[in-house]
Amino acid sequence: MRQGLSSRESRLLSQLAGEGNQIISVSDIEHSLGVAPNAAREIASRLTEKGWLDRLFPGRYLIIPLAAGEEAVYTTHEYLIASHIAEPMYIGYYSALSHHGLIKQVPRTVYIVTPSRARSREIHGVPYRVATVTEGKFFGYEPVSIEGTAVNIADVEKTLVDCADHPEYCGGIQELATAMVAADELRCSWPTVATYLQRLGNGAATKRIVYLGDLFGIDLPERERLIASFTSGYSLLDPTLTEGGRYDSEYRLRVNVDTDTLGPTES
Repeated sequence: MRQGLSSRESRLLSQLAGEGNQIISVSDIEHSLGVAPNAAREIASRLTEKGWLDRLFPGRYLIIPLAAGEEAVYTTHEYLIASHIAEPMYIGYYSALSHHGLIKQVPRTVYIVTPSRARSREIHGVPYRVATVTEGKFFGYEPVSIEGTAVNIADVEKTLVDCADHPEYCGGIQELATAMVAADELRCSWPTVATYLQRLGNGAATKRIVYLGDLFGIDLPERERLIASFTSGYSLLDPTLTEGGRYDSEYRLRVNVDTDTLGPTES
């Protein structure tokens, strides 16, 4: 059950919530009240005990609104929580496929892409998976309003490229194949996909996109240039599966899946 607030605590929460914050840090309390870090941590701990803050992870707290009632049972959108786990960041891979409507599944795990050091964690029963990438791969995202707050999410084209780069973060090549067909129907910018692939510089990702594009009759611009960038070794079409299958010299791929099973499935 919630406990009452002092006038100081009430003003603090009103100010932070009034500024549009749902999730706050210890430094937010420090700056709002003009107190030392240790004092700010004590205030956060006290407000948590009283049921007005929910500690998400060290240094980050969710403001529990008055509308949550005396039991103070409340959470917020997973993407808002994700935006505080790493900085900078964007929502990517399986989560971005779902966000853009490119797959039917709604993944339980939220995938976070960042060039900084951050730890995967579970909050309110939701797993948050952090994928650390190099600065050179950190591009192709845009701010999207989530409950009035801007959260970076990979655009459609970068989502496809990222999933080709790491199929293990999107459920495997089947999901990428399904997403590419859906993206083509949604008028995905394939020139942008080609540009992103060249910028990414991963030969395996390029092979997978070109292979699936040809499989589904997608007209990829710069196709010959993309083929010229293929690495000489053979890459697995689906690295989430065991090695095996035939070697395809045209695409420099080891096709370790039954291609008849790729693409959209019947609902």
